Amino acid sequence: MQRYFVEENYTGTPTFEIQGENYHHIVRVMRMKPEDQVYLVFENQVSVIAEISEITEESVFLTELEKELGEKELPSQLTIASGYPKGDKLEWIVQKGTELGAHAFVGFPADASVVKWDGKKLAKKQQRLEKIAKEAAEQSHRQYAPKLQLFEHKNEFYNYLKEFDAVIVAYEESAKQGEQAKLAQVLQSVAKGSRVLAIFGPEGGLSPKEIEIFEEANAVICGLGPRILRTETAPLYLLSAASYQWELL
Repeated sequence: MQRYFVEENYTGTPTFEIQGENYHHIVRVMRMKPEDQVYLVFENQVSVIAEISEITEESVFLTELEKELGEKELPSQLTIASGYPKGDKLEWIVQKGTELGAHAFVGFPADASVVKWDGKKLAKKQQRLEKIAKEAAEQSHRQYAPKLQLFEHKNEFYNYLKEFDAVIVAYEESAKQGEQAKLAQVLQSVAKGSRVLAIFGPEGGLSPKEIEIFEEANAVICGLGPRILRTETAPLYLLSAASYQWELL
């Protein structure tokens, strides 16, 4: 059954009107008709099964049949922060990270970042990444579409760290030194509902200066096992580890 994210809160009203991009997809792409059913997911993470009652030239009208049962989101909000990588790697991180349960994604200009994006390019990039996250959330039957925030200046990102209950920094030098326990300790100690930020460097990794700044912000510097992971692989490793610790154990 097709899934659509609605940019409004669920208020309990049993009828809904869909317009814009979702209307186009329902009518022009999927060619749905009255009595067809879809999932509707609202901003406050309520999702319902709804049946199409009427289709007009501009709107699709639906009626709620029942609430969707089951929790699809990680019990704590895990945000992935990536130093801007080359090529389309950030798109890959957002798509696969959404499927694995990331709550949000952040990009920042790390010391080793090769790409340089100004405000105009960042706005265009963010729009594309938001679309990728929304489509991945629909495909993986999420109850929440991750938010995106791309920083133009690194100091803006450093100030952003204070908004989280815990900050994890994946650092390859820690992995080289055989440090494997800190990540597990953090994941085990995080309280349900906490806001967690996980920071990853670009292809060249994070600089000693950046590590010093993160440590001053009380971040936990850790390795991700004995192998050195690519910048687009490391976030997926951590999200998988978090899912195992928080959902499967």
